[in-house]
Amino acid sequence: MTEAGAGNGQRSGPPGTDRLRMVLATANPDKAREIVAIVADTAADAIELRPRPPGFPEVEETGDTLEENARLKGHALVNATGLAAIADDTGLEVDALGGAPGVYSARFAGETASYADNVDKLLTELASVGATGDDGRRARFRTVAIACFPDRGDIVAHGVVEGVIATERRGSGGFGYDPVFVPDGGDGRTYAEMSLAEKSALSHRGKAFRALATGLLR
Repeated sequence: MTEAGAGNGQRSGPPGTDRLRMVLATANPDKAREIVAIVADTAADAIELRPRPPGFPEVEETGDTLEENARLKGHALVNATGLAAIADDTGLEVDALGGAPGVYSARFAGETASYADNVDKLLTELASVGATGDDGRRARFRTVAIACFPDRGDIVAHGVVEGVIATERRGSGGFGYDPVFVPDGGDGRTYAEMSLAEKSALSHRGKAFRALATGLLR
């Protein structure tokens, strides 16, 4: 395993003459849209992201950590396609819930939970915690992004954004917990009240994939 930015010479040819071809491991179209935009903005001339093969089955996320789950997804696509793959896993950690939902964020309200189900459960769990500014509503989004290769070690990058959980949904953009997450360093809006470009500029996923793409350029 190599941390992003360590310089592993991952280009498939001389700079400017060839792009590194990689397959995107995520099965989530909302997440895929963000990742493609971030990587294109950072390294469009050097990295060619190919979509996940149609019909490829969901990879069971049996890991105990975000990194383990990201690695499971990445290596499943490497084994299926023979190409390098980019994968990630993301968790929301809420202080008042002891760091939950964490690695279970996508299935907080159950294995078949929708985005709305998960947000409803989160707001219910925090109903007695207090206003947005209270310490009990502190939270963070954490993303682990990984590049997996068929013939060399993985490259791993991390992105973390601190923030608070709002007391109600705000905004119609984004996905997942975006309507209730207010990031530090912003202007008080939730992720869902931002454009994709605004969100990616300061988000956990933006930080992780910019670091990963930069590491792949070295």
